[in-house]
Amino acid sequence: MKDGRNTPLIQVEDLKMYYPVKGGIISHTTGFIRAVDGISFSIMEGETLGLVGESGCGKSTIGRGLVGLEKPVGGRILYEGKDLSSLGRRDMKRIRTQLQMVFQDPYSSLNPRKHIFEILAQPMLYHRISTKGTVEKDILKILDMVGLSRNVLGRYPHEFSGGQRQRIGIAKALSLNPRFIVCDEPVSALDVSIQAQILNLLKSLQKELNLTLLFVGHGLGAVNYVSSRVAVMYLGKIVEMGEAKEIFNHPVHPYTKALLDAVPVPDPKEKQKKRDLLQGEIGDSVHPPEGCRFHLRCPYATDMCRQKEPELTGEKAGNGHYAACPIVMQDKGGQDIV
Repeated sequence: MKDGRNTPLIQVEDLKMYYPVKGGIISHTTGFIRAVDGISFSIMEGETLGLVGESGCGKSTIGRGLVGLEKPVGGRILYEGKDLSSLGRRDMKRIRTQLQMVFQDPYSSLNPRKHIFEILAQPMLYHRISTKGTVEKDILKILDMVGLSRNVLGRYPHEFSGGQRQRIGIAKALSLNPRFIVCDEPVSALDVSIQAQILNLLKSLQKELNLTLLFVGHGLGAVNYVSSRVAVMYLGKIVEMGEAKEIFNHPVHPYTKALLDAVPVPDPKEKQKKRDLLQGEIGDSVHPPEGCRFHLRCPYATDMCRQKEPELTGEKAGNGHYAACPIVMQDKGGQDIV
């Protein structure tokens, strides 16, 4: 029997996603925001890949690109080995149902003029997932999966709490029987008491339906909880990638270390340990720094870091753990290697 977890469902090759910057009296293009600037990775079927980084690093842009909401200016996105940019309209329509998204703000992602039955039924009927005779039954089944009852069908989005609206957003994503879902910071707009419920729901749905997820977030605890692998982004680049337990227990890139060091620790003994806290602001994505993009904030930066852009490699980290830093790595015993 073929193991789906060893088969890439999504492959990203040298992906570039730029946005023009307008200026001048006639509003001509003066430059480009390099939101995503030449990254490559794969997402295995049935796994959850966490994507983490500061605001503005490009992680949400990647998610929107993978489901076809944004078009890349370079590189390729492959779904089951098929280049999405080369597909015709009919093939893309079929595949689009299999690529869905759960948005950060559940209220703005739901049409306020439609009640919940319309919101869920319309795409199911349009894509022929259901018929008029079966659509209500199919919707009730989906609502049960996300923990909602049938009495929500005649109500409007403004009548629900944030957590309930996000459950409806998840139901909307599930309504087309997708194989891949981008979860774009799905709990960041929710109360802390509700976040755990939504995270548990996503984990159970992923396991029950064998979904493949890209979980975008800046909350490290949430990303660690739901993800099997994690990629860390900085200024349009992936700087570290590996199994979640490796990334969080043995980070090897200075930026990843700094992100983890910024997390409050209740243990007084841990508080006394030296922490590498980030200084300054994230760099300019229109004119990114030469060499390593993190070198302006890195305490270990050398002339080589300022001159040459490092490649994402597993040479020092090993065991499926990759980092784009040739200078400071960390061995399994927690010692810095310079």
